[in-house]
Amino acid sequence: MDKDHYLERLVRKLETNSPLQSEERDQLLRLPLVLKQFEAGHDIVSEGERTKNCCLVAEGLVCRYKIVGDGQRQILSLHLPGDIPDIHSLLIEQMDHNLGTLTAATVGFIPHEAVRILTRSYYRIAEAFWRETLVEAAIYREWMVGIGRRSAPSRIAHLFCEFITKMTAIGLSDGKTCELPLTQPEIADALGLSTVHMNKKLREIRQAGLVRVRSNKLTILDWKGLCQLAEFDPDYLHLREASSKK
Repeated sequence: MDKDHYLERLVRKLETNSPLQSEERDQLLRLPLVLKQFEAGHDIVSEGERTKNCCLVAEGLVCRYKIVGDGQRQILSLHLPGDIPDIHSLLIEQMDHNLGTLTAATVGFIPHEAVRILTRSYYRIAEAFWRETLVEAAIYREWMVGIGRRSAPSRIAHLFCEFITKMTAIGLSDGKTCELPLTQPEIADALGLSTVHMNKKLREIRQAGLVRVRSNKLTILDWKGLCQLAEFDPDYLHLREASSKK
């Protein structure tokens, strides 16, 4: 696929939260973009690094993460095609966490200066990027509540609800089934659980008839029941359409 296709994904992602006019869409589609392929488990930008580009997730699944003193990893967020997970690097020069691939991925690099020129010329685009960072902050708050106060089954259910809702919003799910290219250790790293405990609780959710997880695919069998277990309310995602309705 060419770079225009991937920039269209960026536009679609921004429009899940922010209305854009046709001229603004056209300007976004003209952004310079250099594509690079990464294998799974590879850092795109490392903690402490200074960069002159923003990273657009074109294909694959990307995460922010940190490594603690004993070598364990905490996944901080998951990023889908169309996301720019390091848009903050426009203003914060040094990375304070790692940005890495969970699957094989294609990443587009957009020069900071090109983004600055665009946002200075088109205030709606600047607002759209700003709103993206605010939505990410809302997601961080929800994850913090989950890790701090929710039970393990509720955390797992909430991750599934959030993931399929976001995939539906960008056109990569029908709202019932989506690709879930996460290993059980990766899910555990995102939820602050041991792999053994996560495996046990995931099995309970499956046995309750709420979801089916097979061959890197998530299928929702009982959306209402899954939402109840997760205490999931999609308002914190601030989507313009009620994409979570099943």
